[in-house]
Amino acid sequence: MSTLASLQSVFVRGAAAQAAAAEQEAVRQENLAIAAGLKHQEAGLLDELIVRYQHRLLRYLLFLTSSRELAEDLFQEVWIRVMMRGSQFNGKSRFDTWLFTIARNLVIDYRRKRTLASLDELVDGTTEDDRPMAFEIADEQPSPFDRLATGEDRERVSGALLKLDTAYREVLVLRFHEDMSLQEIADVTRAPLSTVKSRLYRGLAALKPTLETAAARPLEMAG
Repeated sequence: MSTLASLQSVFVRGAAAQAAAAEQEAVRQENLAIAAGLKHQEAGLLDELIVRYQHRLLRYLLFLTSSRELAEDLFQEVWIRVMMRGSQFNGKSRFDTWLFTIARNLVIDYRRKRTLASLDELVDGTTEDDRPMAFEIADEQPSPFDRLATGEDRERVSGALLKLDTAYREVLVLRFHEDMSLQEIADVTRAPLSTVKSRLYRGLAALKPTLETAAARPLEMAG
């Protein structure tokens, strides 16, 4: 590699690192601003947060509960908790991590009242009213799964997700729909990082045939 090429490579890496650092700082400042706003009950902030996170939150609840009615009830309860306990968010973590933790805890509380001991024991709904509605939620920002598959393939991927054990499904949804890091998933699920990695690996292995089929369809159509 020539000296000029080497210098260009160093410059590109340096610029990328600076951009990443700037983005992380912007996210940090935004979370601190949200924390301050919640603490002081800033007018209009809750409405802004609901608009921003409503699609992602409801999709997460739908995948955990497999029930539209239950997901919508818990969705309302989550925002009540945010309103009542907003001062507990200190801004040191991402707001969506805190938000999804509240949602997960509410699901667990609901299931425990129905004599189930943990989230891993959730049972998929089997009636027409309990069918998953995740992909009927409009969201301007497509997830990696959405970008991979559309239409029939998207339905196939969604259906395959819902056939997985809840523990695997949750990790996949947080990783690929919500674009959370493994550490953030560990924070939400309160599971060791090694457990999160294991669940992600096993879940992807179970989904592999469906994902490969979805990825191959555009090539078949082009041929």
